[in-house]
Amino acid sequence: MKYQSQKVAYLFFATSLLLLCLQLVYGFILGFAHMGFDVLHDWIPFNTARATHTNLLVVWLLCGFMGSAYWVIPDESERELVSVKWAVIQWASFVVVGVIALAGFHMNWWEGRKFLEIPRPLDYFVVINVLLFLGLIGATAWKGKRFTTTGITLIIGLVSAALLYLPGMIHFDNQVFDSYFRWWVVHLWVEGVWELIMGALLSYLLIKLTGVDREVIEKWLYVIVGITFLSGILGTGHHYYYIGAPEYWLMIGGIFSALEPLAFLGMAIFAMAMSRKGGRKHPNRIALRWTLGCAVLSFVGAGFLGMAHTLPQVNLWTHGTLVTAMHGHLAFWGAYAMIVFAMIMYVMPQMTGRNLYNGWLPEWAFLLSNIGMIAMTGAFAVAGIAQVYLERKVGMDFLDVQESIEVHFLGLVLAAVLFTAGILMFVWNFVQFGIPQNDVLTSDDEEGVYAEATA
Repeated sequence: MKYQSQKVAYLFFATSLLLLCLQLVYGFILGFAHMGFDVLHDWIPFNTARATHTNLLVVWLLCGFMGSAYWVIPDESERELVSVKWAVIQWASFVVVGVIALAGFHMNWWEGRKFLEIPRPLDYFVVINVLLFLGLIGATAWKGKRFTTTGITLIIGLVSAALLYLPGMIHFDNQVFDSYFRWWVVHLWVEGVWELIMGALLSYLLIKLTGVDREVIEKWLYVIVGITFLSGILGTGHHYYYIGAPEYWLMIGGIFSALEPLAFLGMAIFAMAMSRKGGRKHPNRIALRWTLGCAVLSFVGAGFLGMAHTLPQVNLWTHGTLVTAMHGHLAFWGAYAMIVFAMIMYVMPQMTGRNLYNGWLPEWAFLLSNIGMIAMTGAFAVAGIAQVYLERKVGMDFLDVQESIEVHFLGLVLAAVLFTAGILMFVWNFVQFGIPQNDVLTSDDEEGVYAEATA
């Protein structure tokens, strides 16, 4: 690593992986409950487990994004972070707020609004924490020696995510208004500004791993950002079909939902083209594999599967069913989880000076986690399609349908075991790297780290 202050990213990455492991625990609780074995209901009711599972997803991904920013911004700005002490304070306060929120869920202290269940008093602490984070990376970029498209795009994505958190804090007595603005947070995060964060990190990794000129890669980034804004913002309309919003959202949501896959397809083509064009044979091939995997699976999960059930004619039947879970799991994994994993695998050898990116462990972690997630997506698809047919076409009662599709969750849990095995291998590989060292590169050629580690 070039700058000592980049080591603060380690705290966020370690916390991110720990929270992911906790999310998996609650995922298994939900999976067994869907199979009819809700044995923990008296201690952890289904709604509590579900809220914890989904909110842990948001928290560990945000933690991964923050860690990535603390690494990328000093590197792109060519200067140390303005304050390591305050970055550590920001990490600690973020963890404390997260722990209190998750504990609150188990004591029925929440708002009850899907994905935004965090209690209102904690919202204000989240805002303060994020402002501190943005202040640190913003000041670092402002005082830096250079401004790059990659760094600016990452900062714009992070600032936009912070601003779009605010509509979710507005109180409405009217359910339609509340749902309308809740999607400003949920949709415009995951299908809008988070794509800017993903695009910036994808650009950064491709610059470092492929050897393609920065100008070439960042020109693609402009195109992706443009398509993301065009399709993602108006694509919010596919959440407005049946909540009492005006009918014109049927047309707007349908058209721009069909365009949303273009942004992810652009990312996939962009990543593959840059990989083939690059003449640099970077030794950290597993980081490149996670990077390319992110680009491809984000198109499949977020792009293709998203469009497949958000067109009005289809969503009329699939709305509120497990088909959404099919899309959501592969979309979050492909678009955001994999880019965090790619950053971790790229960063850790430089932080620790250890060559642990080769060998069977990182390879099997990549294979098992991705095969497991794809299998889980298939299980959700079969269960979701069966649910749609039995509920919406045959007219069976909701609980009767849930009992009928329990068998599909056996396949889901088995796939989750495979996925979890891959994640645990990744975590163990992370632990083996050890803690960051104090060495700082004076040369811009980071491959010296890899050469020294290999020797």
